[in-house]
Amino acid sequence: MSGQPDHEVVIVGAGFAGMGAAIKLREIGIEDFLVVERREDVGGTWRDNTYPGVGVDIPSFTYSYHFDQNPNWSRAFAPGAELMRYATGIADKYRLRDRLRFNTSVEIAEYDDTYHRWTLTLDDGTTLTARFLISCHGVLVTPVRPNIPGLENFRGKVLRSAAWDHSYDYTGKRVAVIGTGASALQIVPAIAEQTAQLDVYQRTAIWVMPKINPPIPRALQWIFATVPLAQRTVRLVTTALSDGTVILGAVYHRQLPFLPKVIAAVCRMQLRIQVRDAAIRRKLTPAYGFGCKRPSFSNTYLRAFNRDDVELVTDPIARVTDDGITTESGQTRKVDAVVLATGFKVFDVPYTIRGIDGLDLEQLWADDRKQAYQGSTLPQFPNLFLVPGPYGVSGASWFGTIDLGVTHAAKVIGEAHRRHATRVAPTHEAHQRFLAETLRKVGNEVFNSPSCSGSNSYYTDEHGDAPFLRPSLGLFSWFSVRNFDRADYSFTSLPARRPQPGTQRSAEVQA
Repeated sequence: MSGQPDHEVVIVGAGFAGMGAAIKLREIGIEDFLVVERREDVGGTWRDNTYPGVGVDIPSFTYSYHFDQNPNWSRAFAPGAELMRYATGIADKYRLRDRLRFNTSVEIAEYDDTYHRWTLTLDDGTTLTARFLISCHGVLVTPVRPNIPGLENFRGKVLRSAAWDHSYDYTGKRVAVIGTGASALQIVPAIAEQTAQLDVYQRTAIWVMPKINPPIPRALQWIFATVPLAQRTVRLVTTALSDGTVILGAVYHRQLPFLPKVIAAVCRMQLRIQVRDAAIRRKLTPAYGFGCKRPSFSNTYLRAFNRDDVELVTDPIARVTDDGITTESGQTRKVDAVVLATGFKVFDVPYTIRGIDGLDLEQLWADDRKQAYQGSTLPQFPNLFLVPGPYGVSGASWFGTIDLGVTHAAKVIGEAHRRHATRVAPTHEAHQRFLAETLRKVGNEVFNSPSCSGSNSYYTDEHGDAPFLRPSLGLFSWFSVRNFDRADYSFTSLPARRPQPGTQRSAEVQA
């Protein structure tokens, strides 16, 4: 077996994170990389989610690469099709397609500490090797299939938000939407006018914020295209507002307990204005504090419940019959189609990752707790970068998180090249120090407050931790990722000759 890997870097996933990683690698002079993607095109979330009404719930100016902003968004919150066009445009503009391998799923990634490389077993049984592995598989990629008795026996149509079947015509049909998260908030008003009856099954109410979503005139698009500083300024403002409303109140809840209450008051005011029936308003009012679950923006979701043909059902589902849904009270509602908008598993790695001595990443997280130095790396998994890992999601925009993750990976890999190192991993001391400091800061977050009781939030995991958000504002995270102590990593090089059995496997490169 040769010690030289097939590629210097393999990137898993061709969503915005994977493409961002590829662009960053080229920026630091690394051309020997390959991006493997399980589907047929780039785009990730925006390729997979094409349900009615799909669009961003963060202003488009913020939801884009800072180095390549799109001046042609049609609205402040762009529809999903525009995000997909933006993704394909990025792939073409930065000449990434010759480094993309589509319809290729990674089944297993195993680290070899003898040769300082990763071996990836693919779904067709072949393997790839890489010195460094950047995993950009996303944090919300595995849909949660609700454990509802009888669902598998339903004779009607089952539609999924992440894999919408556009061949199905729901016009004039009786449709049930299960779930009231971010996807449901967009689906419900989008299909309500076409369905004969729409039942929305709500387990937990969601805070809904006003959505200021004006169309962007052609003249303003022209200004953005010809005066880039104008769009950068708008981006700065929308990023500050998004972080200030969504993140500041959640991350610094202990210091700013009034902020979530102020935002909740705004949400209640919108609810009072938009929903006529007081009983329905009470059902739509969350019993937990703002920020405990992911809030969303909409001007149309709440109004949908004013329609006579839309019913909000809060009676828990007991079972699905062959042609309807029965709730715990015993009432059965006949339906032709069921829409599953029940969310995703957080930090579910869609393939097996094994580090030193075969240690399984998901098993480590299950036995101990979800953790990663700088939200990206672990001592037991050299040359692996998660974009993002636990505590790696920062700010209200996914692109802020991407920037943190790919920048950190590029800086560490670049430092390894400078030192002619073939193995890099955070030291156990640095990892534990980062984790301890992070957990201390997490104590300030809203997720640990009594106001979050009963919120059923995916922010809180089975260990009682809240590993999704990095417990600081995006600006602080940006500074930390770019100015980490290089001594927090150990850099090691392979010997000049292949090691023989029983000999020392590596030589330490001194800092």
